Amino acid sequence: MAEDPGGGGEKTEDASSRKLDKAREEGQVSKSTEVPSVVVLMAGVLALHAFAYFIYQQFLVVMRDGFTFTGVPLLTDVEAVHLMFRSSQSLFLILAPLLSAVFVAAFVSNVVQVGFVISWKAIEPKLSRIDPIKGFAQKFTSRALMEFIKSILKIIIIFSISYMVVKSELSNIIRLYDQSVGAILIYILKIAFEIFVKVVLVMVVLAVLDYAFQKWKFLEDQKMTKQEVKDEHKQTDGDPQVKSRIRQLQAEAARKRMMADIPTADVVVTNPTRLAVAIKYDAISMEAPTVVAMGAGAVAANIRRIARESDVPLIENKTLARNLYKIVEVGQEVPSELFQAVAELLAQVYKLKGKTL
Repeated sequence: MAEDPGGGGEKTEDASSRKLDKAREEGQVSKSTEVPSVVVLMAGVLALHAFAYFIYQQFLVVMRDGFTFTGVPLLTDVEAVHLMFRSSQSLFLILAPLLSAVFVAAFVSNVVQVGFVISWKAIEPKLSRIDPIKGFAQKFTSRALMEFIKSILKIIIIFSISYMVVKSELSNIIRLYDQSVGAILIYILKIAFEIFVKVVLVMVVLAVLDYAFQKWKFLEDQKMTKQEVKDEHKQTDGDPQVKSRIRQLQAEAARKRMMADIPTADVVVTNPTRLAVAIKYDAISMEAPTVVAMGAGAVAANIRRIARESDVPLIENKTLARNLYKIVEVGQEVPSELFQAVAELLAQVYKLKGKTL
């Protein structure tokens, strides 16, 4: 494979859902033109078969109006307008079933392939689209070559099937000279229908193969380099360095808030030097004592310093300090299994301060 011009290396990674969604917004989807062609052909012929008698009747109306009026110089303006209106109406009724069937078939076959997509970017005017040099260069791309090969293949298929069917019917065709016009028309329709069925069967196979190829080619074209994958992760999840810095700032902010809550604590339990846990209890606003600050090492030393400066009692209780540090997070209430130990600790502190629980 060729190296990626952006310096990211070879495109070896499958396209992400984000890139596929972006391509879809720009009108780039996996679609085969053969599928709508086959579906439209089948819909047109089926509509022609279903509305054959109706179309025949409308043709009779047009031909009757065209052959029955006489004296063109004596035709008044009103009669001329009336004749034109009737002819236009009949022609519209003739074409309406066929056009409706073809439109619905084309719409449904495209929606089934790619879903309902409206891409304004794909239809916005761009000067690059009218560049003759670029347009000429696109005629020699691999995609253009594939479309050319498919067109030649379809011509060969249709010609071969038609030739074989007609050749097999030569003995019957020779005997048509003594048949009525109606019988000849019925025979021609029968042969045409046989050719149509055989052509459609082959075209369906071709359409399925083309759809599989187009899907594979689209996914190959949308593949990404390892660098593109990294860049996309940065865009969606954020740059790891930036995220690390944000987490650091958030931790610092949380630490500052924690340190600011220490003066409001009722007691600080120590280990005695490695751990420090600040506990607060308000019987009016709290259901249970709450840990407002905790830390180890330097943080614990800082908690003890602020507690001394704020006249918050420091009590050494290695077991309780270790359990609180291990089980409880800052801002959480003391769990039930530690209620007794914390209550005794607070009772001791309140006794020293002359307060009650």
